[in-house]
Amino acid sequence: MKTIVHKATDRGYANHGWLQANHSFSFAQFYNPDKIQFGALRVLNDDVIAPSMGFSTHPHDNMEIITIPLKGTLKHKDSMGNKWQTIEAGEVQVMSAGSGLMHSEMNAKTDEYLSLFQIWILPNKQNVEPRYDQQFFKAQDRKGQLQTLVTSIDNQAEGLKIHQDAKISRIDLDEGTSFTYQSLSKKHGTYVMNITGEVSVENNVLESRDAIGVSNTTDFSIQSKTPSQLLFIEVPM
Repeated sequence: MKTIVHKATDRGYANHGWLQANHSFSFAQFYNPDKIQFGALRVLNDDVIAPSMGFSTHPHDNMEIITIPLKGTLKHKDSMGNKWQTIEAGEVQVMSAGSGLMHSEMNAKTDEYLSLFQIWILPNKQNVEPRYDQQFFKAQDRKGQLQTLVTSIDNQAEGLKIHQDAKISRIDLDEGTSFTYQSLSKKHGTYVMNITGEVSVENNVLESRDAIGVSNTTDFSIQSKTPSQLLFIEVPM
């Protein structure tokens, strides 16, 4: 088993006034040669966006983009014909940029900050037709058990779909409980973001927003020291 710990305080940070951004991997003005990507996981941004603010229209291509609002409401429009779709906390949005698209993302609220994770995963197919989807996931369905959010478009399992042999999932653990994560294969690695709480992953203690990359194994164990919420991003290495 191989592990790499990324402490929350070691992430890249940018204060744009309207945007407070934390970058787990090299992004924009943050560059760390040891944090380019984790397998096919290229970006994990932890953003807080001021009311009514956001990202104006900009292009993407050949990237699988997953957005998970944690608090507040996101709104999205794009060149595929989606006009200001709202994505609430509890929902997940996926977008396959494929051959190319334009989109905008804004905080839909005028009086509330928006907190979200945005994830970019390198696709296993180039220049596919762009696509968009979103889905609501019940919080009670991840209490003490794994809740699958995103899987491969080639996989018939539950969840939203992307063009990569990847899986994104969540679990909420009570204090003093244990969980064993089962990998898709030994060729995959799993990047675990501790959203909140305190856990031990293979004897590595993670506090809120700490993360660990686990690879070269078919499973690994987690023990919660406090009530905790975890995000798993499993990708080919």
